[in-house]
Amino acid sequence: MYIFRMPSLGADMEAGALVEWEKHPGDPVKRGDIVAVVETDKGAIEVEIFVDGVMGKQLVETGAKVPVGTPLAEIEGAEEDAATAPPEATAPSAVPKAEPAPPSTQRRASPAARKLAAEKEISLDALKGTGPGGVIVLKDVEQAEGETAPRAGLDLSKMREAIAAAMARSKRDIPHYYLSTEIDMAAASDWLSKTNAPRTPDKRLLPAALTLKAAALAARKYPAMNGFYDPATGFAPSEDIHIGVAVAIRGGGLVSPAIHNCDKLGLDDLMDKLRDLAARAREGRLRSSELSDGTITVSSLGERGVESLYGIIYPPQVAIVGFGTVTQRPVAVDDKVAIRPIMTATLAADHRVSDGHLGARFLKHVNALLQEPEKL
Repeated sequence: MYIFRMPSLGADMEAGALVEWEKHPGDPVKRGDIVAVVETDKGAIEVEIFVDGVMGKQLVETGAKVPVGTPLAEIEGAEEDAATAPPEATAPSAVPKAEPAPPSTQRRASPAARKLAAEKEISLDALKGTGPGGVIVLKDVEQAEGETAPRAGLDLSKMREAIAAAMARSKRDIPHYYLSTEIDMAAASDWLSKTNAPRTPDKRLLPAALTLKAAALAARKYPAMNGFYDPATGFAPSEDIHIGVAVAIRGGGLVSPAIHNCDKLGLDDLMDKLRDLAARAREGRLRSSELSDGTITVSSLGERGVESLYGIIYPPQVAIVGFGTVTQRPVAVDDKVAIRPIMTATLAADHRVSDGHLGARFLKHVNALLQEPEKL
């Protein structure tokens, strides 16, 4: 029998509140199915299962807040072993007593209800939830359709507190080193202009697709930038490249959900996933794997006009790449001064795993890849 447990959705998460069960005893489940919705400081997260079986006994009631690793349900017909049990599933065998979830300014709602409320501009605060523990479900929003109150946002004050705590631990515990380089984006800009010319706006590629793919391929070449560091066991490189993309939430707050297998995606697929991820992040409709699976993070403030940024590593990752805005600058080209589109790329990396020499090679490879955008 497999025990489905409260997952860890980031280094700053210690507990989560069970908002809603999406599967019930007797329901068949398969790998990738959403089985529950968990509320954290970063919003309501859809939690996936990673085995095939049948939902058995549910061990925690909706509305309860429990620590990471707490058994939530039994999955019949599946075995719990090293291949299926997540790293955080090492909690004591006794089931911890569920604590009532503390009051939150963010209303608990199912993902479907939250999505419809956002589309119809219905305030979740104005609704009475009829689901377990007062959770707002889809029918509650459907009944209120037509109202025009603005949508309630995430609890941004709690999110900022969680981010600040995680970043403080990162700066305290991780020996960061920082590097930067300037990249001539003329070839990339010209290629994007030609590629996008015949396309409708919703199908056009943005520079972010190129920089994400370049960072992913560079991480493939230099695995010391892609993986996890555990103080007890050291560094473990990841065979997969799941890039966490820093997404700003309107009104403040930040999340870094991951796009899986970035190195294997074509640019159009990568662009589609980036648009989808950014939209769902701002609506509070992220999956657990998107928040916990990132192996390296990319952050960009180019659209805000920032020329360079130096990120803080999100543990247990070991590197974060930053891309600034493209600016027209005078540079030397073939012994002459020319005006070229230049972008600053930065790297913050963990000195316990790599050094400045390796970091410089990583950034140099990112630069080289962006000089041949047609090959990305």
